[in-house]
Amino acid sequence: MKYYSKEDISELTSRFRAHFINSVTGYKSSNLIGTKSEEGTSNLAVFSSVTHLGSNPPLLGFVLRPTTVVRNTYDNLKKSGVFTVNHVNADIIKQAHQTSAKYDSNVSEFSETRLTEEYLNDFKAPFVKESSIKLGCVYQNEYFLEENQCIFVIANIEHIYLDESIQSEDGWLNLEEAGTVTASGLDAYAIPKILDRFSYAKPRKKAHSIK
Repeated sequence: MKYYSKEDISELTSRFRAHFINSVTGYKSSNLIGTKSEEGTSNLAVFSSVTHLGSNPPLLGFVLRPTTVVRNTYDNLKKSGVFTVNHVNADIIKQAHQTSAKYDSNVSEFSETRLTEEYLNDFKAPFVKESSIKLGCVYQNEYFLEENQCIFVIANIEHIYLDESIQSEDGWLNLEEAGTVTASGLDAYAIPKILDRFSYAKPRKKAHSIK
């Protein structure tokens, strides 16, 4: 087994280290975050840091890179207070990845990638029509991370759209059937396979399969 020390990691080239460290923590979620500027330009950007924070109230969070350069997603959601989170599926991975390009603020990634923006129930931020699971979110708070100058954004999930066929009686969603993909590192996408589901784990009682 190959070993990397702290010193080894610090001596890696910037790009190698970015690929390496972004991969070493495992698979991540893959989502498109949709926003709209005050001027009316829709924005779409792929994120691999969206994470569940709580279910009551329903909260999620995601990381924004340092704002020392233009960050259209951050500017838009701070001014509008809303954004959407749209699952990336296998049919749109190329278009989703293309949204990571640094487009000018007056250019819509929807137009550049030919993904379809849609507006549901008068929500001001655009959803991705091609996505199978879509969330409408309202900005709640943010925390500045001194360690790497990033911002951790927290939001309430107020709207959810999905195909009811992927939802089980206990509320669980079969993301494999939804076609949701995961991200590996900076530029790889994978389709996860469900191996099993287990009962709630308790001391002195073995969990059993509920698949």
